[in-house]
Amino acid sequence: MSKEYIQIAFNFDKQEQFEMLVAQLSALGFEGFNEEEASQGINDGVKMSNKLGEGAGHCKTFVLKTDFEANLLGNELDIIFKQHKLTYTKSVIKEENWNALWESNFEPVRVGDFVGIRANFHPHFEPKVAYEIEITPKMSFGTGHHATTFTVIELMEFMDFKGKTVYDFGTGTGILAILAEKLGAASVLAVDNDDWCIENSIENVQNNGCQLVRIEKVESAYQKENFDIIIANVNRHIIEANMLELSQLASPTATLVLSGLLIEDQADIIQLAAKQGWNYQKSRPLNGWLSLLFNL
Repeated sequence: MSKEYIQIAFNFDKQEQFEMLVAQLSALGFEGFNEEEASQGINDGVKMSNKLGEGAGHCKTFVLKTDFEANLLGNELDIIFKQHKLTYTKSVIKEENWNALWESNFEPVRVGDFVGIRANFHPHFEPKVAYEIEITPKMSFGTGHHATTFTVIELMEFMDFKGKTVYDFGTGTGILAILAEKLGAASVLAVDNDDWCIENSIENVQNNGCQLVRIEKVESAYQKENFDIIIANVNRHIIEANMLELSQLASPTATLVLSGLLIEDQADIIQLAAKQGWNYQKSRPLNGWLSLLFNL
């Protein structure tokens, strides 16, 4: 018998509010937070109409129906969303219906002539791109549609991955780890704290024929090894909480990419990174978000 999930969908007004909601809902057992921009997505980097304002967006998250009912989570949700002066919608999703749900909404993403991201039912890109990545997002996030992932990919085009060791902190669907191997990385460690992300990343890594990517579940950035390239596509608060550990993982000539940030976060994050010895190199903004590149 297939599992049934409760899907909770909601709009949020700003990124800080979203991060607080993720923390509160995670404590209740919700997983697989699928964040989308307030706009309807990114098509070749072109911004569409933004109805909610910069920093706002839409999210879907999930919990097993049996857990939802056993723990009376509806009452808890009402309290949380009332605190934030937001509303939410609830629906039941059967596990076998999930693919049909995302297939109906998932469009290929093209990052110039560099990377094309598609599902297995999409045709190959024409005109061709340098690298194609096949993604089945399931109940994870990180398909390249959101500006945070999109801009990291833009930065990766001009980075040297050949023979490098890579740490992908907050891997989501594994998309950035997959790209790192395709760009010539010697090894890639991709981590997340979400069970669905781990399961999904493993499947996507296999479907893309990757041999050098390891997937691990973690609760913090700490590792016992050092890396030449560190990528953290998460959010401001997670970056702030893990900046020391991320920096301790760096090889002497490492490169650091930080994303999941709003444009107004730039000065504070550059200052925070500088305290750990990182030299700011460039930023890549898009639709109110940005990715930052540093080196030692």
